[in-house]
Amino acid sequence: MPTVTTGGLRNALAISEPLAILSRTTALRLLAHQILGNDARVTRAILFDKTPGANWRIPWHQDTTIAVRERRDIAGFGPWSAKDGVLHVRPPASVLERVLTFQLHLDPCIESNGPLIVLPGTHRSGYLGESASRACISEIMPVTCTADVGDVVAFRPLLMHSSHKAVSATHRRVLHLEFAAGNPAEGLEWNEGDRDDSVSGGR
Repeated sequence: MPTVTTGGLRNALAISEPLAILSRTTALRLLAHQILGNDARVTRAILFDKTPGANWRIPWHQDTTIAVRERRDIAGFGPWSAKDGVLHVRPPASVLERVLTFQLHLDPCIESNGPLIVLPGTHRSGYLGESASRACISEIMPVTCTADVGDVVAFRPLLMHSSHKAVSATHRRVLHLEFAAGNPAEGLEWNEGDRDDSVSGGR
């Protein structure tokens, strides 16, 4: 398993064969195929690890960008940015509605080590502006997603979510996998190099 020194490791499947093997787990693929279609595949993978040296708080937000291989100027896609050398772009909300995020827990995730917190149902409203986000935060009861080793938390990118800093000095490694079917637009490809759509060889 690779060492994470800054809290996050992008392009995780290309960097680590053990993580690539985990991403091909049959149960994950089957679930993704049931929800997104049989051509669903991993399109982005990040390894997160909260430690005493990399301990962060994440405010309420939606995941609004996707990682792509090359820039193509397409209506509705933008602005563009780069994160650790990977191109990212904000797509139309309809693209993110076809994405499903799995967070596979490699360590226990308990109240004291900064678990994911979500506002149920907020993914159904597309992109939320500042005023709509504030209304959701004040009106919707948050849910804390604790987990055991091997558990998977699944959610849509547009679901509002956050997390607190950890208060216990332990690892909290999470393999963040995003699945989608097809490409985001004609001529635009996902960045992650995963192309194994078969579930028969998974583990």
